Amino acid sequence: MDNTTTVRFIDLFAGIGGIRKGFELACEGKGLTPECVFTSEIKPYAIDVLRQNHPGEEIHGDITQIAAADIPDFDFLLAGFPCQAFSAAGKRLGFEDTRGTLFFDVARILKEKKPAGFLLENVEGLVNHDKAVRTDRIGRTFTTILQTLDDLGYKVSWRVLNAKNFGVPQDRKRIYIVGTAKAAPDMRKFEHRQAVLSSVLESGLPVSQSPFVRLVLRHCPLQELYGKSIKDKRGGPNNIHSWDIGYKGAVSPAQRELLDRLLRERRKKKWAAEIGIDWMDGMPLTTEQIHTFYDRPDLADMLSDLTAKGYLKLEHPKKKEGNRRVPDTSLPKGYNIVAGKMSFEISKVLNPQDIAPTLVAMDMQHLFVVDGEGMRTLTLREGLRLFGYPDTYRFNVSLEDGYDLLGNTVVVPVIQQVADRLLDVYYEV
Repeated sequence: MDNTTTVRFIDLFAGIGGIRKGFELACEGKGLTPECVFTSEIKPYAIDVLRQNHPGEEIHGDITQIAAADIPDFDFLLAGFPCQAFSAAGKRLGFEDTRGTLFFDVARILKEKKPAGFLLENVEGLVNHDKAVRTDRIGRTFTTILQTLDDLGYKVSWRVLNAKNFGVPQDRKRIYIVGTAKAAPDMRKFEHRQAVLSSVLESGLPVSQSPFVRLVLRHCPLQELYGKSIKDKRGGPNNIHSWDIGYKGAVSPAQRELLDRLLRERRKKKWAAEIGIDWMDGMPLTTEQIHTFYDRPDLADMLSDLTAKGYLKLEHPKKKEGNRRVPDTSLPKGYNIVAGKMSFEISKVLNPQDIAPTLVAMDMQHLFVVDGEGMRTLTLREGLRLFGYPDTYRFNVSLEDGYDLLGNTVVVPVIQQVADRLLDVYYEV
């Protein structure tokens, strides 16, 4: 191989530069010299990170407003493109069906510039989006994308890969789509490597002193918190509920048992049939219905007390009206658990000997780790490590902006391995 070979690429929807970083590492591993000739990103604090790591480079804005002819010639297109549903999918296949979506901008640039190949990343759900029938292997949206790339003359491979198999302690499935004009890259049999969360965690950092954290620690031994979720929507041994820690007020052992039973019972299909509703997901149950599985003479008083404290609410069952669920006042009121998606400061305490769940922007701030005798949120450096970024990567942003950027970035080692297969097609030793 000629070690002086330069590989020119463009980076669209660049985020904080994860796809670029993985691609560059793959190039360097093959003795190639990567050169980014064009970058596009619109989020201001993502642009700040790009400038921190690539000073002096011009960052272009909205790719929808940039003519393909104005982009320098390049060998490979990289894009973690946002994928909105498009109504034409499934009615007609091919290039024209991609108009009005951001994938169209990928397609129009490929059509105009005719590079050697591309690497695209997206959420796993793209595979099944807008299926014609349930048994279809892929949905109409993805079918249109693949057909478009084929119409443009590319041999395409794709695969859903999980970051946890690439030495990154995060359960994160994403689809990777690669193609070249020469041949379809081989996306089979990647070498798997495992890692646990402790490999990316720091220690001895300041821990949270919030009233909620102190309340959790007062009721739950630190060593028993690993892997526990704190929420009121589900039961099971790995869940801590608001009544377990007395978050809304003191709860007697009998009341705790009642809440645990009600949490399980309210999701049973038999109650939907008895109430007369055609869906079931946490239904309110009447005092009479509750008596069938928790029969105590003081049940009414217990229910009233738990309602007053805010653990329960007295409400009508809901009915469907279009895409909404609204109270059905024709049905009697019943008692239901008060639950919200992000009800508490902590949604989960991560186990250092396990892996992190899929990290998304909206709930990263609710993931806690044990540090010494206390608990804290993930640092931004730990967050970067959970996506496989090297510690030399600059990431000087606010905690809020950092969580948002991390939740939408890519896993660098996966990109590196996929890019390696892509480069094999054109630069094989």
